[in-house]
Amino acid sequence: MTAAAPRPWPAPIRALGHAHFRRYFAGQAVSILGSWIQQVAMAWLVYRLTGSAALLGVTAFAALIPQLLVGPFAGAWVDKHDKRRALLWVQALLTVQALALAALTWLGWVSPWLLVAMSGLLGVLNSFDTPLRQSLIGSFVGRREDLPNALALNAMLFNSGRFIGPPIAGALLAALSEAACFALNALTFLALIIAVASIRMPAPPKAQGSMGDVFREGVSYAWHTWLVRLLIFTLIALNLTASAYVVLLPVFARDVFAGDARTLGWLWGAAGCGAFVSTLYLATRQSMPGLVRSIIFGAALSALALLVFGLTAWLPLALAAMAALGFGISVSNVGINMLLQSTAPDRLRGRVVSFFTSARFGFDALGGLLAGLLATVLGAGWTLALEGVLLLGFVLFLLSRRRALRQAIDRHDPTAH
Repeated sequence: MTAAAPRPWPAPIRALGHAHFRRYFAGQAVSILGSWIQQVAMAWLVYRLTGSAALLGVTAFAALIPQLLVGPFAGAWVDKHDKRRALLWVQALLTVQALALAALTWLGWVSPWLLVAMSGLLGVLNSFDTPLRQSLIGSFVGRREDLPNALALNAMLFNSGRFIGPPIAGALLAALSEAACFALNALTFLALIIAVASIRMPAPPKAQGSMGDVFREGVSYAWHTWLVRLLIFTLIALNLTASAYVVLLPVFARDVFAGDARTLGWLWGAAGCGAFVSTLYLATRQSMPGLVRSIIFGAALSALALLVFGLTAWLPLALAAMAALGFGISVSNVGINMLLQSTAPDRLRGRVVSFFTSARFGFDALGGLLAGLLATVLGAGWTLALEGVLLLGFVLFLLSRRRALRQAIDRHDPTAH
């Protein structure tokens, strides 16, 4: 059975005209909200138990570094298997992980290093979950020209959860406990499991050959395609620097702004608000070359926002900087994902997505670890200011390659011919 023909929907949400994508979208909306609630609760629990910025960095590193180490191989595995069935199994395992974390926390059996281990397990599962979800989106919409819009809407879900989830987490932490947040996250995975299980469609074509051959084919494509290589280097630079702010937010909330879990929720929510606005903007983009300006602008805005946030002690200005930072990081990351998936051959999509997630989250992990360690020496504010300066340097490099980048994208853009 093939995907139902799309009904005419407004251009900014045209991908929702596909019935399969609508089901996925609804389940994903609930699941992402729970994931953000758990992420905030985990960060607060670690800092409450230890008061250590360095351990915040270690915990974030453990949750994200599997994306760098396991992610590229996971992409080859994804392309060789039935993606829909595999996604259901991974979601079930994520549910078990969240339930175990809730039970251990409620019983008082958690320790800092147990939390690091649980974060590492989550990272391994996410190394498979992310490329599975992302590479299935093309199958859910069925039409290649609607894929960029579907990716933008999917990112909008992620960022709306990032906007709504942290304040909810802050309220739950104040009223209940971290264990309640983890248990709620476990329940939200059921929404995506039910949605994906209800979709009936042919399995996408599987890659042929050994795991080694499939992996090498993907690496060869990414390395020898100049456009892909430059976009991945941009991901590395952006997430090694700008995305590291997440690790230090509990430090700013408690020590710089003299706040509590609610303050942390509002800081995180402000960044999520900016990111949500960026995906509304990207959902209206229908030409790939126009994304180049957005990606470069997003990186520049991120650098300036890091400088402002790192050097201010006034909470209203810090919230505005967080919103700008969320917008900048998201518009660059999501724009790059749209370009990579729109130009990738269908048979390589799982591997291309895995390279994206490896650079996006793996170097986010390395950046968070580095930021946590630097903050113990320089302080949280000066650490972010330094990273802002480094990112500005990379933006200047991007500007020097802007014309070549736009020409390379134009050759792949089906709307340009």
